[in-house]
Amino acid sequence: MAAVAEAPPIPAPAPPSCSECASKTQPASGAPPTQSASRMWRSGDGKTRIDTPTTSVISDPAAQHTIVLDHAKKEATVIPMAPAGSAPVEELGKSTIEGHEVEGKRYTLPPTPPLPKPQLPKPPAMSKVSVPGAKMPTAPASPKAPQAPAAPVQPKLPPKPSVTEVWTSVKLKTPVLTKVSTAAGEQTTYCKPTETAEHPPSVFQIPQGYKIKPKL
Repeated sequence: MAAVAEAPPIPAPAPPSCSECASKTQPASGAPPTQSASRMWRSGDGKTRIDTPTTSVISDPAAQHTIVLDHAKKEATVIPMAPAGSAPVEELGKSTIEGHEVEGKRYTLPPTPPLPKPQLPKPPAMSKVSVPGAKMPTAPASPKAPQAPAAPVQPKLPPKPSVTEVWTSVKLKTPVLTKVSTAAGEQTTYCKPTETAEHPPSVFQIPQGYKIKPKL
């Protein structure tokens, strides 16, 4: 997980909503796709919460932080948001998905360069011991074997960037369709948002009894 999450601009007031979401993940290795379900909450002032069976992610643009809840360990991690605009954004215009008028945006992040390999210490050089008048025997020269032709070198493909495409409901200001493509594979998430009454403040807060881990 990245230590800093990108902070979206503080959204304009919108009706509170709740979404039932379904995700399909296709690994780049060609393994069978997997399915998962989640639920998204949005408050009228722009807070969001995404629930999965074991974790929840709460984003608060006004407070400029994201809270990750680990329900199995009863732990909460607070992650500060980075200033908006750190990722290039491409406007995709408007469309209609499942009866919702949506606006699309595409975010492209460059691939993370690999960490340099640590240099292993060189073994100490063996000191030569000379004996006066002694001669070291020399091995007989062996005939040179014909060298096999070198195997062709495959060109290295450039690392794949991370691309996220988000289509957001114009009315409810919550994602309807999200596509994430990375070197590990692709994930597509469909959400069905519905307008609801305002959620209790506790939905967007750390539950009592959860241990707060140090900030990343």
